[in-house]
Amino acid sequence: MLEVQTAEPLLPYTLRAMSPPTPVLTFGLRVAGVERRLHLKAEWCSVFGSSKGRTAASLMASVLDRVDPQSGIIESTSGNLGLALAELCAQAGIPFTAVVDPRTSSVLVTRMRAVGASIVESTTEDGHGGYLLSRLKVVQEALRRDPRLVWTNQYGNPANPAAHCAGTAPELAAQVNTAQQVFVPVSTGGTLAGFRWHADANSPGWRCVGVDMVGSAALGGVAGERMLPGIGASRRSTFLPHAGVDAEYVSPAEAVAACEWAGEALGVGIGGSAGAAVAAAVRRMQRCRWLIEVACICPDGAQPYRETIFSPAWRAEHRLWPTAFGAEVIEGRAA
Repeated sequence: MLEVQTAEPLLPYTLRAMSPPTPVLTFGLRVAGVERRLHLKAEWCSVFGSSKGRTAASLMASVLDRVDPQSGIIESTSGNLGLALAELCAQAGIPFTAVVDPRTSSVLVTRMRAVGASIVESTTEDGHGGYLLSRLKVVQEALRRDPRLVWTNQYGNPANPAAHCAGTAPELAAQVNTAQQVFVPVSTGGTLAGFRWHADANSPGWRCVGVDMVGSAALGGVAGERMLPGIGASRRSTFLPHAGVDAEYVSPAEAVAACEWAGEALGVGIGGSAGAAVAAAVRRMQRCRWLIEVACICPDGAQPYRETIFSPAWRAEHRLWPTAFGAEVIEGRAA
C-alpha cells in the first residue's frame, strides 16, 4: 500500500476539505421480518458538499509542485469533483478547467462557473454507455495544446484512494465499529480502493462491498446504457483488482426508489450514488438474515439532482416509476 503524504503548501486546503469528520446517521429498520441497523455516512455535510472534497484536496496536493500559475489544472468530472477542485483552485489563485458532459448537474456547473472555473462540455457519447472516454479525449487534446497544463487524473492518481484510506475509512471505523458490511458506490473506484486499503491494514471487522450500476464497467461488468451521473464508468477501474471484489449491481429504478424512500421514510435527501448504496444494502439484507448491521457511504445529497432524480418529469421521461421499497423504518427518522 502506498504511504499517504500531504504536501505542505496545500495543508490549509487539505484540512478544510477533510475535517471535521462527517456525521453518521443511524436508523433502525425491519427488513424481511428482521430488525437491522443502517448507518449512513453523510458526506454531503463535508466542506464542499460531497466526498469528492477529500479526493480533490489529495489530488491537488499531489500535483501542486508542478502547477503552472498561468495554465493551471484540468480534470474530467461528472460534477462533484469538479466543484471541489474549482473551489480549491479559486482559493489558491490557480486556473481550473472542468471537462463535463450533458449529464453533469446544471447546479454544479453553475457553482463551478461562479468560482471562476472554465467549463468545457463534451457532447459525444463514448460508445460504452456514457461520456467518460470522450471527456478523457478532450483532456488529452488540451494537454497537447498546452504542455504546461496539469491533469490531476482522478482515474489513475493514487492520491485518490489515499484520501479515503487516510480519511473516510478510518473516520467510519471510529464512528461505527459494529457494521458487518460497508457499501461503497464506485465510479473511478478510488473510494472503494481506499476502503479496501484501510481494511487490509487495520482489520476493522467489516467487509467492503462495491456498488455499481447495471451497464457500468467500473467493477468488470459489461458497459451499456447508463443515465445516473456520479456512479459507474465506461471502463474498468484502475485502482481495483480484476477479481475478488464483492459487488452489487443496481438498476436506475432501484437507485431512484431508494432516494425517494430515504426522503420520505428517513427524512434524508441523498444523491443517486447514495441511493444505489442503500438499495444494494437493503437487497443484501433481504437475502441474508444474518446481516444485521450495515453502513453506506453517501457521497452527496439531493440538491444537485433536483432536475433529474427528484424531478417527476425526468423520471417519467426515463420511465422510472415509483416502486415499493423493502424496508420499514422502526427507529431514528431524521428531523
